[in-house]
Amino acid sequence: MKKILLTLCMLPLLIWVQGCTPATYEIEGYTASSMNPDIPVPTNAKLIENIAYSDDPNLKKGAKYELKHIGGEQGLYPPMDYFQKLADTGWVEIEEERLGHVHFLKKDNTVIAIEIQEDSFQITEMIEGAME
Repeated sequence: MKKILLTLCMLPLLIWVQGCTPATYEIEGYTASSMNPDIPVPTNAKLIENIAYSDDPNLKKGAKYELKHIGGEQGLYPPMDYFQKLADTGWVEIEEERLGHVHFLKKDNTVIAIEIQEDSFQITEMIEGAME
């Protein structure tokens, strides 16, 4: 009887702890980005919109994707495995240019900005020379 009573008393605590566990994202593989085939994106990320920039002379084009929990709670946790995949394909992060949720990466003469949010990320290609 004591075991049953103890289990019943612990049940709300277990449910509370389960609810506090951060939700995670899952990457099922990679495919080419809709805006630049040289940029990998998770295959299970859903393209929300392609973006054309006509009002900012430093931005070329962009794409916004949805992937639940990719940035962790409030976008505070960048997806390290995704950034590792980018590094494996030749993209190098320009760490001194990072601005909060926005990470800048360079490959050859191309510079991109990746903005990580809780459930989405946006990739923006910069005009050549914009970061100089």
